[in-house]
Amino acid sequence: MYILISIAVLLIIAILLFVVKKNKKEKKLTPLASLAFSFVLAGIIFGDDRLIGYSLLGIGVAIAIVDVILKRKKK
Repeated sequence: MYILISIAVLLIIAILLFVVKKNKKEKKLTPLASLAFSFVLAGIIFGDDRLIGYSLLGIGVAIAIVDVILKRKKK
């Protein structure tokens, strides 16, 4: 049940971001950001086993933080 709610919320957020960013300059997803996103999704999907689910979520968040730091250093 929680997994379905999480996926629905993520879809709603993705749709809202797509609609809002329509008029703005497109920013492409970096390879690290897409990897982080896939780890977070895998953590949600495999959330039945808490050890695996939380580990995957943690890895995804850590990769996302590294991606943000690398983007800031480039600017």
